[in-house]
Amino acid sequence: MNNEEIADIWMLFKEYLDKKHIDMAAEKYVDLLADYGVADNTLREIFGHDKHLDNAVNYYLDLDSEYDTVEDDD
Repeated sequence: MNNEEIADIWMLFKEYLDKKHIDMAAEKYVDLLADYGVADNTLREIFGHDKHLDNAVNYYLDLDSEYDTVEDDD
């Protein structure tokens, strides 16, 4: 599964989620992807499609400080 497919699936199902559960669902989605063998590199490539998915990948990969710095420069 490539980064575009991962983002497309997330965006499809996100529309049907209760807004107060989106962050938790994104974290579970990323965990599921990792459990099924999606490489960390592939997860990094999905940044920029959705802020909830970005946050979940940041949390999973423990990259918060690195990507927060990049976002602050914009």
